[in-house]
Amino acid sequence: MLAVDQQAPLVLVVENESGSGTSLLYSLEAAGYRGKVVDQGQEALRMVEQMHPDLVLLDLALPDISGFEICRRIRMADGPQPVVIIVTAKNQETDRVAGFEVGADDFVTKPFSVRELMLRIQVRLQARRGSEKISSKPPKPESQGHMTMGPLEIDTVGHHVYLHGRELNVSAQEMRLLTFLARTPGKMHARQELLSEVWGYRPDATSRTLDTHIKRLRDKLGKDAGMIQTVHGVGYRLIIPDPASATPASGRRRRR
Repeated sequence: MLAVDQQAPLVLVVENESGSGTSLLYSLEAAGYRGKVVDQGQEALRMVEQMHPDLVLLDLALPDISGFEICRRIRMADGPQPVVIIVTAKNQETDRVAGFEVGADDFVTKPFSVRELMLRIQVRLQARRGSEKISSKPPKPESQGHMTMGPLEIDTVGHHVYLHGRELNVSAQEMRLLTFLARTPGKMHARQELLSEVWGYRPDATSRTLDTHIKRLRDKLGKDAGMIQTVHGVGYRLIIPDPASATPASGRRRRR
């Protein structure tokens, strides 16, 4: 093994094939990263909880838990969120979409160029550090992990969304999109801006993908679907409704 700076970013490799995992580990260490390899999903989840890796290279074909389920559990957990790059032999559009739906940041298909993978890791970690610098600035009182816009409440730490006190079931990607819009209520965001900020300019993230997620969010908002406004030919914005027009919803209330 190569001598690696113990302050270097930690990459967890979750790989079913031991030879591939070892090869990736050597490549990571040669590039200056710390690495850890596991071949079981349960072990991967334990490592994420205990070691807080900066990035996870995640194979989908694991013997105990699917890679999709691992990614979903990582995104639902409290604590620091690693970058997740799915590395798999599966190359169907349905697999890529499913991966992004559960919160993956990138998708690399085997066989792949090691150089390209290292560059993707570098870019993703740089973007993560940039977002951490932004979030480390003193937040406004209303942005301490909790945002309220009229009847809509977003808990960005616990990954929960409430409407009139009733929790909505939203996917990881829907949560990202709604949170991004909610940070600047009333501001119009162009389609390309949303695709860049929420999907990271991924080739498969098209206007159709954006429209589909907007429709799903509106369906879940029900009578308050008008909070997400379409700026025809340009993009979308989130507005705060007039309190006088707010209609309380029945259902399970969130815990106080």
